[in-house]
Amino acid sequence: MNDTSPLRHGAEASPLGKPVAYRDTYAPELLFPIERQLKRDEIGVRGDALPFVGEDLWNAYELSWLNMRGKPVVALARFRVPADTPRLIESKSLKLYLNAFNQSRFADAGTVRETIARDLSAAAGGAVAVELMPLGERPLRQFGYPQGVCLDNLDIDIDTYQPAPVLLAARGEIVSETLYSHLLKSNCLVTGQPDWGMVVVRYTGPAIEREGLLRYIVSFREHNEFHEQCVERVFCDIVARCHPQALAVWARYTRRGGLDINPFRATPGVGKADEFDACDEVRQ
Repeated sequence: MNDTSPLRHGAEASPLGKPVAYRDTYAPELLFPIERQLKRDEIGVRGDALPFVGEDLWNAYELSWLNMRGKPVVALARFRVPADTPRLIESKSLKLYLNAFNQSRFADAGTVRETIARDLSAAAGGAVAVELMPLGERPLRQFGYPQGVCLDNLDIDIDTYQPAPVLLAARGEIVSETLYSHLLKSNCLVTGQPDWGMVVVRYTGPAIEREGLLRYIVSFREHNEFHEQCVERVFCDIVARCHPQALAVWARYTRRGGLDINPFRATPGVGKADEFDACDEVRQ
């Protein structure tokens, strides 16, 4: 069982940026949980009064184990970590954990799924849903472009590369629209390595000034924070500056180390993360 003392939940103590020996047999102790509240305090979010609902949707592309006769099975996996769990799971530790299945024998995919769900739920402090898709069943992974307005062709000057909520503004008539950009870049909180993503903002409220929103999205370019924390910061800044009646923020980050992390935060009733894959075009 993981040590869940508060001192262990700072990112500085994680395996990020440190040489590690890869394990190839089942090792749940490799999972490294980090308290969400440590960063939520910075943006004024109380753990007992979250201003949003949502989840962190993980896709895993490098998962394999042995059946009882020693034959490898390979699969894709999807994990749904509720936003109200007290802890997020550090991504390198999850990669190490999944690789530790490589030489472990399991009776069937259902046993693997139950094992991963149990371990991730214990690390996060709440129920984590797990879906496994063995490659022998030919699962499809499709990535959609949102049904909305892409901001990236706006012809504007930008000179701010740390989060600047002052760039956000909304005024005028009430609208319902979806705006998105592929220009989101932030950096890992510990290693400083770049994280690239698409961010989608769906809202109802006074019309958000589009040039300001794009400048704000780009302002994360030199900011160090985990994916989940960036999305919560975006959500809270838009609420504070633009006063929407309803809001959802969805970020689809690109894959690193066989994992991608896609946080979704919304006011209740706005929708679910899966709905943001509804698309004008589909890319395989």
